[in-house]
Amino acid sequence: MYFKKEKVSEIFAEHGGAAKNTGSVEGQVALFTFRIEQLSLHLKTNRKDHACTRALLALVGKRKRLLTYLMSKDIVKYRALIEKLGIRK
Repeated sequence: MYFKKEKVSEIFAEHGGAAKNTGSVEGQVALFTFRIEQLSLHLKTNRKDHACTRALLALVGKRKRLLTYLMSKDIVKYRALIEKLGIRK
């Protein structure tokens, strides 16, 4: 699933510090979270889309690894990010 450049740059500007800072962990986690939400909405109506299910599980794994990395490097940024995104309740 592809998103418009404006939406992606908006996500990185909000969470990564700048729209061009696409390598920041916070920005990548925010983009993965947005993509996970979109895929979850798609799967609610298309339950038998197994390729989408596989992609969703891969994204969740990538996000988990990035969050683990962020937690080991900077716990304050990690806590702020999960609070802002509303994940890990």
